[in-house]
Amino acid sequence: MRLSTVILPIHRWAEGQKIWRRAEDLGFHAAYTYDHLSWRSFRDGPWFGAIPTLTAVATVTQSMRLGTLVTSPNFRHPVTLAKELISLDDISGGRVTLGIGAGGTGFDATALGQEPWTPRERADRFAEFVPLLDRLLTEDAVSYEGDFYQAHEARNIPGCVQRPRLPFAVAATGPRGLRLAARYGQAWVTTGDPKLYEDGTPEQSVQAIRGQAENLAGACAEIGRDVTELDKILLTGFTPDRARPLESLDAFVDFAGRHVELGFDEIVLHWPIPDSDFAADQKVFERIAMEAPAQLR
Repeated sequence: MRLSTVILPIHRWAEGQKIWRRAEDLGFHAAYTYDHLSWRSFRDGPWFGAIPTLTAVATVTQSMRLGTLVTSPNFRHPVTLAKELISLDDISGGRVTLGIGAGGTGFDATALGQEPWTPRERADRFAEFVPLLDRLLTEDAVSYEGDFYQAHEARNIPGCVQRPRLPFAVAATGPRGLRLAARYGQAWVTTGDPKLYEDGTPEQSVQAIRGQAENLAGACAEIGRDVTELDKILLTGFTPDRARPLESLDAFVDFAGRHVELGFDEIVLHWPIPDSDFAADQKVFERIAMEAPAQLR
């Protein structure tokens, strides 16, 4: 079981680089950041761009994987995103994972002046976004004419350091997203069932996630793919457990163990942020980072 963290891009680089370096020192498998223009309660405070942040991180870390959790079509275009990802993969020496999802109805959905897309519209765009991005990252030149995206002789030479391209970690819970994860993903990401966050129980959450994993296996079977080829990533903080797993090492090991039994290979913790939904004791958090993986082998 791999343990990773997600570091929100809220710190000026003079301070932020210390956090990313500390994450590598603690032995995290990967450190991710959110790819938003602004997000929830952090909207009126500092919030920096994901790709520039990760590019800077790549220059001050050596071995830790880096990535987004997650990038979405809300304000991204596959052609320009592919160019940025190829550059980031090169600068990092092939350490980038692209977490990618369909997006939501938050601030990103309207920042460019558009009306928020419906769930169906988001799914339709995602179904076009992912295959086109896959082509752009694996082919030297791509032309494409779709319902939502176009590319005209888009060049992406020399391509990714990682071959045939950097890995996709596809965030999905519904049938269409899970089929995209099965076909294009090297990993699958879930935060659990959002309907259970307010009033559900941890036991109900585990059952819901088990169902999602079973549906992923079904989507893989449809195309003749072995579901064990995909890593399974749980982004924590959005299940009914909330912050309780970070209250102690034992609490986290118990929480993580229940999800490892469901087949998860990687669990992602939010780096503590005081006075927020992600508040946690930094010393306990660091102890979990250093000691929990050995207890979960």
